Amino acid sequence: MTVTYQRAHQHRELSAAIPPSRLPPAGRRPPVPAAVPPGIDIDRRRRRASAGGQVLDLTRREFDLLAHLVLNAELVFSRSQLLELVWDQPDVGDGRTVDVHVARLRRKLGNPYRWMVATVRGVGYKYDPAP
Repeated sequence: MTVTYQRAHQHRELSAAIPPSRLPPAGRRPPVPAAVPPGIDIDRRRRRASAGGQVLDLTRREFDLLAHLVLNAELVFSRSQLLELVWDQPDVGDGRTVDVHVARLRRKLGNPYRWMVATVRGVGYKYDPAP
């Protein structure tokens, strides 16, 4: 299964679903973003992830973490939930493990994708394809 998040694609689908008679006049239409970066692709079968078409060199845990967040886009997970769901171990009170993996993952994602792994202050992390 391959999952791709691309904002430009969503915009085209939405535009295609609105009949032309319901669209605002050409002068009033909101501008379409000229350069929307390609999304993050997760291929669980091949255990491959890419950002903007560039294959990422991820460790097992980094891949599992990114896949979990991307496949549950916009859902917020606490550090203890991520330890249980991704690491398969109960929360032992050390959320720094998750923090360190998120920091490494963001570094490997690079701009603009690093900001898609968002921190929800006081709660945990989420994947936001449109930060």
